[in-house]
Amino acid sequence: MPRPADTRPADTPTAPTVPALPPVADQAERLVALGVHELAGLPAEELRAEAARLAADLPGPGHPRGPGQQAEALLVVSSRLVPPSALAPLMRLPVRGGERSGFVVEDMTDVDDFAPVDGIEVPEGPLYLVLSPDRGDDLANWSPEEALPELARRGRSPLLLAEGVHWALQAPGVVADNHCYMTIGSRRRKDDGRLDSRTPAVWISRGTGRDGRERRGAPKVGWCWAGNRHTWLGFASATGRRG
Repeated sequence: MPRPADTRPADTPTAPTVPALPPVADQAERLVALGVHELAGLPAEELRAEAARLAADLPGPGHPRGPGQQAEALLVVSSRLVPPSALAPLMRLPVRGGERSGFVVEDMTDVDDFAPVDGIEVPEGPLYLVLSPDRGDDLANWSPEEALPELARRGRSPLLLAEGVHWALQAPGVVADNHCYMTIGSRRRKDDGRLDSRTPAVWISRGTGRDGRERRGAPKVGWCWAGNRHTWLGFASATGRRG
């Protein structure tokens, strides 16, 4: 598929470097510090032990890399235990004089109904790893409908919304001005079986509309139409998942 025409201004700044993920053990400590284990109904020691088991089975230094990809692993608590609506308020971004907490946009009250699309198999355990996450900056200005087959062609799997929020918890700088990401592995099915036209994303509020000025600069979970293009949204993906 040819790349859609790039309509971004010529002076658009170079994408900021995607921050490296901490070791899996450190990610487990981060989740405990945020209280995610309590939301999941897991003792802290159980979360740590499960994270250690997963880390011990990680691919070695020979794990394949691709352009702009990191041979890393993101620790994720199953959304069956902690849905995106509970995780989103734990996101943080710095602003002048402090920081802003994350939120879900007001017209996405059904955020937890967004489920993996066909072809994505999520490990069954309480925790799992997402391998080599990539923000997909090079796909900015593609629509979700255009990006999904391209990711498949590259042998990559689109991130689920909960995975995208976990990434923001562990590496807040991955959500950057004009360089945010969609998580098109999650879609909501209507009663008739068809996909809802909305596709979820993680980006930064400008404090307009129903977001409110007090949320300017806050990380947020929102949505975009499946056929629309946005120059400031890439498509987050991974090489796979391991449980």
